Amino acid sequence: MNIETRTHRLLIATVMLINALTSVYATDLQQDCDSVATQLNEIVVTSVKRQIPVIPVQTLTGEELQHLNSNSVADALRYFAGVQVKDYGGVGGIKTVNVRSMGTNHTGVVYDGVELGNAQNGQIDLGQFSLDNIETISLFNGQKSEILQPARDFGSAASIYMRTKVPEFAPGKRYNLRVTVRTGSFDLFNPSLLFDLRLNRNISASLSAEWVSSSGKYKFRYKRVTPSGEVAYDTTAVRQNGDVDALRLEMNVNGKLRDGSWSFKAYHYDSERGVPGAIVNNVWRRGERIWDNNTFAQASFTKYFGKLATLNNAKFSYYRTRYVNNDDRQMHVDNIYRQREFYFSTANQYSITSKWNVALSYDLLWNDLRADMYDFAEPTRVSNFVALATALDLNRVRLQIAGVGTFIHDEVEGREQADNRSAFSPSAYLSVYPLNNRDLSLRAFYKKSFRMPTFNDLYYADMGNSKLNPERVEQYNLGVLFERDYRGFVGALRLSADAYYNRVKDKICAYPKGQQFRWTMLNLGLVDIRGIDFSGMVTTVPVKDLFVTFRCQYTYQRAIDITDPSDSYYRHRIPYIPYHSGSAVVNIVWRQWNLNYSWIYVGSRYNQQENIQYNYTQPWYTSDISVSRDIAIGKVNCRALLEINNLFSQDYDVIINYPMPKRNFRVTLTVTI
Repeated sequence: MNIETRTHRLLIATVMLINALTSVYATDLQQDCDSVATQLNEIVVTSVKRQIPVIPVQTLTGEELQHLNSNSVADALRYFAGVQVKDYGGVGGIKTVNVRSMGTNHTGVVYDGVELGNAQNGQIDLGQFSLDNIETISLFNGQKSEILQPARDFGSAASIYMRTKVPEFAPGKRYNLRVTVRTGSFDLFNPSLLFDLRLNRNISASLSAEWVSSSGKYKFRYKRVTPSGEVAYDTTAVRQNGDVDALRLEMNVNGKLRDGSWSFKAYHYDSERGVPGAIVNNVWRRGERIWDNNTFAQASFTKYFGKLATLNNAKFSYYRTRYVNNDDRQMHVDNIYRQREFYFSTANQYSITSKWNVALSYDLLWNDLRADMYDFAEPTRVSNFVALATALDLNRVRLQIAGVGTFIHDEVEGREQADNRSAFSPSAYLSVYPLNNRDLSLRAFYKKSFRMPTFNDLYYADMGNSKLNPERVEQYNLGVLFERDYRGFVGALRLSADAYYNRVKDKICAYPKGQQFRWTMLNLGLVDIRGIDFSGMVTTVPVKDLFVTFRCQYTYQRAIDITDPSDSYYRHRIPYIPYHSGSAVVNIVWRQWNLNYSWIYVGSRYNQQENIQYNYTQPWYTSDISVSRDIAIGKVNCRALLEINNLFSQDYDVIINYPMPKRNFRVTLTVTI
């Protein structure tokens, strides 16, 4: 699809949606215009009581997300402790996240209260989600602290919650408009639009649209050293077949009820991109391409009836993926995969007392996968989740206990016998507050998790393994948190530390098999994971109008294979898990100026099961810097932003043979009305 056609589609869709939303409140506008004209501006001061969650959580909100040198959700998650982001390079490269070495599929990704799914491979490409309309990103080790949540959410070993912005309007104002244009290295052109509309007193709507176009071409250094220390080759080349042309459209409608709320979301993502491929055997170019068409609609309803609360979600999604390989050195491939998902959830909570709540949740999930390949398995899966949870708050002690039953029913076209699996996953969380002011908290949790192999894992003819066992995880965590607000030079201080132990049985690992779209699947058997996460944040006010915030996080982690003592890789680290990793961020705000510096470090690791010199992957670090200036012109607010990423032009691979860009830049202009 060429640029002109894509631009026309974006403009037409934007105009039609704005037109439709505007017409809804046109009649109501006339009634209110007189009162709007005489409305005086007011200042609203709010105070929110700080709630320390029972379950360890890391959060980035609002302006913090805007200041980080991040363009997608995956980029922002790099600043969380215990997180490994797998990045295959370039603007359009696949980006997945792994929390505490338990694997991508053990991390639930929840978007506005409903978990994203991908029954085909279980991996959510977080590079498809922009930060333009994201209000908060939170990472929970375990499930969310609230027990009023879908049953499916209780089953994840870790959870990422993304929450889009709910429109807020100044007194007398009925709409907000924000237009952003980015350009920079790799021929990047990235315009986006966010339009908020107040339909009436209780209902608001928003439209978010974004287009990303990039050639994906960047220079990289191609160097390999033999185990003896000799340089095998050392050259500079240009990354090929990393182009991307993607369109994202998203509409949200939010409503307020008496003692409740409701929301509706429609999302569409359409992209064509090249698959950069691994740089091996002096092969620089690849003939692989992927077309993604992802569409879903979801609705949520929350209502409180005295001591009873109910939360109901429904969703339908349709994903279409086309994969083409025109590489002359390989067999020609042109396949289309289609997957559908129906989802319904109901969660109900009852307050026995003001300190004691219980909740019962039920989820139904239906998935199928079809392809135009000969003799394709065409699997269908029905999943049922039932969860029972309770939460107790005794002032200085908070306790949360939950258990979720998972029941899986798989059917494959042409097979008479269905495959049924089930598991029970209990969890318990405890927080203790030794001090009266609750600035200091001690926490601990235990949790079991169950992960069913995906359709790719089980049924793909050239990569699936029908003998795979489900993964089962046990998690243990002990932690401490100190958090206090001050008045004076130090404005706020937050320090936390968590020690954890995870034991993964029958861990499923996926390795690229020459082509990024295809994988080799296997069970490692038993993996022992031990680690410590440290994080800190301090905000200072050295002089008037000058605010300096420093954030840092560090992770020590040892994840080893302990399956079979006779294996050559027994007690070796599992692939791509470093002992040491961390990040540091310094943010300086002075009046309308903002300066942000971030540093990310990932230690040495091994790219295969055997920890030998040949499989050694060297550590890497990057420095990113940005500066922005806010300018107000009447009622129009503008922000100009300059970002320089990989400031010192480091050569590094997140995944071996997938080189990352050297120094690059982005320029962003945002206009808000």
